[in-house]
Amino acid sequence: MKSAAPTLRFERSFLDSGHRFLAGCDEVGRGALAGPVSVGLVMIDLSAVTGLRGVRDSKLLSPADRIKLVPRIQKWALAYGVGHATAAEIDDVGLMRALQLAGNRAWEQVVVTARPDAVILDGNHDWLSPREQATLFDADNLKTGALDGVALDADALDAEIFTGCDVPVHTRIKADLQCLSVAAASVLAKVERDAMMVAYAADHPQYGWEINKGYATAGHRAAIDGLGATALHRTTWRLGTGDRITMPRVEIGG
Repeated sequence: MKSAAPTLRFERSFLDSGHRFLAGCDEVGRGALAGPVSVGLVMIDLSAVTGLRGVRDSKLLSPADRIKLVPRIQKWALAYGVGHATAAEIDDVGLMRALQLAGNRAWEQVVVTARPDAVILDGNHDWLSPREQATLFDADNLKTGALDGVALDADALDAEIFTGCDVPVHTRIKADLQCLSVAAASVLAKVERDAMMVAYAADHPQYGWEINKGYATAGHRAAIDGLGATALHRTTWRLGTGDRITMPRVEIGG
């Protein structure tokens, strides 16, 4: 698919505010029925960064082209990270909170090298910034959670949710198409998540995850109808072909 190449134009506008280290952030796996939601974070040094040819939003690239770009992006970036939140965590704390968990896990990988001054986040909703305070409901959900069959560490999740990225987060619609750092983050997240789904497919070959990567294809839904859900499915979602009105409909997304 042809598209204009993303640039550093928007990123460089942050120099006027005195920002030097800027991170682009994007998620993949939001609309899948199985597997994690994954968040990529790519930090650049605005005082030194140059362009990077070939990078596009991950959805516009072939799998082979995405894989080839990974080492180039890693060399180009000042720092990078990819964080994941599992299907069990999505069921436990909801999709937005799971995105926050995954984003904070990517954040922790980046700040080992340097701390971003600000983040550009694809979309129009800031799910990355920490919540101001927990509620009793949040705490109960965390304490009763499970991570792919293993009890979740509520204290650890509390720390991830209510700390982490605490710099300004600037949302921008279509940032993955326009901003080079965000497009690069989407590629890293997509390649890493796809590899996880291919690995999971070896133990669950009937669901076609090596092809559909956990998304809601007709074949995937039919397999769930016939075989049931696995521990890697988001069991609070509508999974099969039947209209289970007690379960939320799948969000469409990357």
